[in-house]
Parts: sequence; structure tokens; C-alpha cells
Amino acid sequence: MAFPSELLSGYSRYLNKGFVRHKEIQEHLAIYGQTPDVMVVSCCDSRVTPEGIFGAGPGELFVVRNVANLVPPFEATEGQHGTSAAIEYGVTGLHVKHIVVMGHCKCGGIQAFRESANQDHPPSGFIGRWIKLLEPAAISMACMPVDKIEDPQLAMEYAGVRQSLKNLMTFPFIKEAVERGELQLHGAWFDIGSAELRVMDPATERFETANGPKAIPIPIAAAE
Repeated sequence: MAFPSELLSGYSRYLNKGFVRHKEIQEHLAIYGQTPDVMVVSCCDSRVTPEGIFGAGPGELFVVRNVANLVPPFEATEGQHGTSAAIEYGVTGLHVKHIVVMGHCKCGGIQAFRESANQDHPPSGFIGRWIKLLEPAAISMACMPVDKIEDPQLAMEYAGVRQSLKNLMTFPFIKEAVERGELQLHGAWFDIGSAELRVMDPATERFETANGPKAIPIPIAAAE
């Protein structure tokens, strides 16, 4: 079977543009390794790319992606703990200073969880077991709602980020690093259609539009 031609075309563009632009950085990273300050836990949705959203170059972000950008609670049991392994390496190996859990609009994993709540036979298999991690978030949202949001999908997306941040603190090495002031945890949410980024206020747990430098509009002709 032939390798996807669109990937080979993209690789050609990367060699001629991206790699040339970052050649010295790539060579430095290859010799000395990576030292990112920020780790991002993001959804594996193809519409959400942390490097693109935050304008990050090679070696600047350590990213782990999974369905619905979830962080499971700490477990010392046998099993394949892919996300937990990435978090452990980011904190104890790379010594990142920040972990950002970033949700997004129209998340399919969140939607699947919401729909399964109304089914007699919720999804089974890997996805069904994985999205059950959202159950504590749903209970918390029902009992102690933080937001007054009419959109249940958005409310659950926010709740999922909050729950993942709580789960991060169940990892002993994260709790210790946070208490020593060596690590900070952050929540964020991204709107795919408008490119709006919302950041969670740690005091209120509410999401507010990020107050970063104003974007400079690019003329359509120049963008093309």
C-alpha cells in the first residue's frame, strides 16, 4: 500500500520551508535534547493543534493528546498508563514549569459522554472506559455548578478541564512540585471557529477570554 501522498507533499513543504527556517534550532535540539517549560494536555481532535494555537516552535511545548484532553487520577496499578507516563516524564524528567489542560468546543469525547448518560447501554471498549473519567466532573457540575451556562456541551467541556486539573494533584510528584512553587497548573479552552482562547481563573474556576497581545490582522491577499 502506498504511503499517503498528502503526507509526502507536506513533508516536502516542511523540508523547503519549516526545516530551513528552524534548521539551527533543530540541530541544537538533536544534540542537546529538549528543555520545554510548558506541557500541554490536549485533545487528539485534528482541529486542535497546541503548537499552532500558541505559535510554538520545535522544542517549546511538550504535548500529550488523548480523547477529550483527560487526565486520569494517579494509580499505582498494573496497566498501560500512557497519559500518566507522559505526565511523569514531563514533570520528573523534563522539569516543566507549567502544565496546561486545554479543552475545546464541539469536543466529540465530551459529546459521547453526554449521550451515553441517556443510554441503557453506554459505549463499551476503550472509548467507553476512557470517558467514564468524566463522571466525577458531571457529578460536581450537577451538585456545585460553577458556571451559569445554558449550553450543556460547553459546561461539560469546562467541567472536564477542572476535573483533569484536580486529578493532576493526585500525582504525588505533581503535588510536591506545586507546593514547592516549581510547577503551576492551568486550565484553558479553545474555540475552533473563532480562535478565541479562554483561560481558567484559579480562584473562581471560571473561564475568561485570554488577555494577550492584540492580534495583527493579516490582509487576505498577503495570507494567500
